[in-house]
Amino acid sequence: MKLTQAQLAKYMDHTMLKPEATAEMIDKTVEEARKYNTASVCINPYWVKRVHEGLEGTDVNTCTVIGFPLGATSTASKIFETKQAIADGADEIDMVINIGELKGGNDQAVEDDIRAVAEATHAEGKLLKVIIENCLLTDEEKKRASKLTVKGGADFVKTSTGFSTSGAKAQDVKLMREAVGPDFKIKAAGGIHSLAEAYDMIEAGANRLGVSASVKILEEAAKQD
Repeated sequence: MKLTQAQLAKYMDHTMLKPEATAEMIDKTVEEARKYNTASVCINPYWVKRVHEGLEGTDVNTCTVIGFPLGATSTASKIFETKQAIADGADEIDMVINIGELKGGNDQAVEDDIRAVAEATHAEGKLLKVIIENCLLTDEEKKRASKLTVKGGADFVKTSTGFSTSGAKAQDVKLMREAVGPDFKIKAAGGIHSLAEAYDMIEAGANRLGVSASVKILEEAAKQD
């Protein structure tokens, strides 16, 4: 597989979710996204307004995380966070499912949680990705969570927060692709540090990559252009 640097950049949500991220670190992430023309910049909700303003005049989206990283906040809290983030300038919302309810077999609660956030997001014409945190799930749970994401009306299912025991794995992306079918979108995130790993995820079925090592990977891609 070979993509140009520009093509690969449009797969990437250039990410800065560290809790210790300073304004200077956020601005550097925005500057890099502008330089390489990534798909989005993904940051914690506090920084949405700053990033949205910093990306003005580009087609790079502002992406933020909701119920992050545990997913164990109430649906009402997730809706409030979502509406506030969109008011601040977010184009894309990455929410974490209620992992405990999924593992406990309460699929209806998981689906209802997703649907409520999907409705709040889509009411403003924005995009919803749903993080299922694969490293905490069995293969059967990964499939169920992926199908519930589709049923709940989201736009993407996403592998990981990057803040649990491990990140994206190509075999999980394949499993998710089987569960959701050929057309539903998948985001692989967490632990993608090289061009080879990025290609592995895309070949497995990922439509978007959540990456903090975007610059390193895109510079690697430029050497093959």
